Amino acid sequence: MAVKTTRDEGLQVAGNDGADGGGGTGLPASVEAAWGLRDRPVKGPKPGLSLDRIVAAAVDVAAAEGLGAVSMGRVAKELGASTMALYRYVSAKEELYLLMQEAAMGAPEPLPALESGADWRAALGEWAWAQRRMFHRNLWALRIPIGGPPASPHSVAWWEQGLQALSGSGLPEGVKISVIMLVSGFVRNEALLMSDIAAAVEEKGVPAEEVMTRWERTLKRLVDPVRHPALVSLLETEDLAEPDHPDHEFVFGLERVLDGVEVLVRKEARGAE
Repeated sequence: MAVKTTRDEGLQVAGNDGADGGGGTGLPASVEAAWGLRDRPVKGPKPGLSLDRIVAAAVDVAAAEGLGAVSMGRVAKELGASTMALYRYVSAKEELYLLMQEAAMGAPEPLPALESGADWRAALGEWAWAQRRMFHRNLWALRIPIGGPPASPHSVAWWEQGLQALSGSGLPEGVKISVIMLVSGFVRNEALLMSDIAAAVEEKGVPAEEVMTRWERTLKRLVDPVRHPALVSLLETEDLAEPDHPDHEFVFGLERVLDGVEVLVRKEARGAE
């Protein structure tokens, strides 16, 4: 990584809100809430709300209507409470986002390759597939802005598991972090791209194959052999007409990413001889 931070600095960046949460930890309010470090209201009548209920309601709204539909007012309405009542538990929408992300991610699932002692490539591949499944269950979570390095319990657990997958690679610790960022970035981007394409196809109301056929016909009418010789060559084949397996692009991309990491592992091994 190009930027080095201390542990506390990394936590502060990742919280999306730099203010001290008031718990005396020096951490952002969102991070304090995620780790259960902040006291919740205890005075007055027994509250009808809880942090878990607030987060669950927000997740339900996001899953049904997208992240853009989530606001403190909307969540309060879903719970039959006032917006101000929510602020006793959640200091800002950014904090709510982080807690929603925590709920969506969950703890990482066990990796058979890691538990059986398989090589780093098998374990890291399983880790990438597990991340993809998690994102596809919660596509709305891909729209949450990234505020910095992972600092919430589940996000830290995912990184821990990724680093464990690389434990037998022989790579330096700092390089392992770069590999984890590379792989997780690929997974996130592929999931986001595929979800956008799926949404566009759904909006058109026609099968994906028909969308591709229409696109191919449009290209054939527009491309020019002089200006677009590579596209013309592609269109002269039957490659675009052949339907791909839904996971084709992910499998292809992940294998190429892992190929690159394997080159790095071998280079490191040669340097250690």
